[in-house]
Amino acid sequence: MTAPETLRCATHPDVETNLRCGKCGKPICPGCLVQTPVGARCRDCSRLYRLPTYRLSPVHYLRAIGAALGTAIVAGIAWGIIQSYLRSGLFLIIGIAVGYGVGIGIGEVVSRSVNRKRGGWLPVIGVLAVVICYGLVWLVSFFRFGFFPLNGYQIIFTLFAVGYGNFTAVARLR
Repeated sequence: MTAPETLRCATHPDVETNLRCGKCGKPICPGCLVQTPVGARCRDCSRLYRLPTYRLSPVHYLRAIGAALGTAIVAGIAWGIIQSYLRSGLFLIIGIAVGYGVGIGIGEVVSRSVNRKRGGWLPVIGVLAVVICYGLVWLVSFFRFGFFPLNGYQIIFTLFAVGYGNFTAVARLR
């Protein structure tokens, strides 16, 4: 009988191993092992890529930022005008509905601008766009009235609307 051959890892020659890549047969140590659905592979043979849906280039981010900023400007001015005409309990309900609509709108526009890709920094871009949109609401109110005409409970409901818009935008983009 011959003694079993001792293998050394191809990447780490000082490590003894009995493992081999299931595709190319190269000796691998547990540190180099990549478990795939079809068995143990070396890093070269496993080629684990991110799904194309989650691969975003800098161009995608630039398109997302441009789309988010444009949508935030238009929606913020429209939201500010709507808010300036409503000064009652109806304002609170419509404000929350508008916040939800702004979140959906920004999330959808950003998603379409990057060909429905998801993940990465897209949710952050969506949240910042909703916050910029709401900042424009305040500016429209300031230029229309010369002050911020909201009282305490209206501010709380409006911030709830912004939070709801942020939640909706993030849900569409992550």
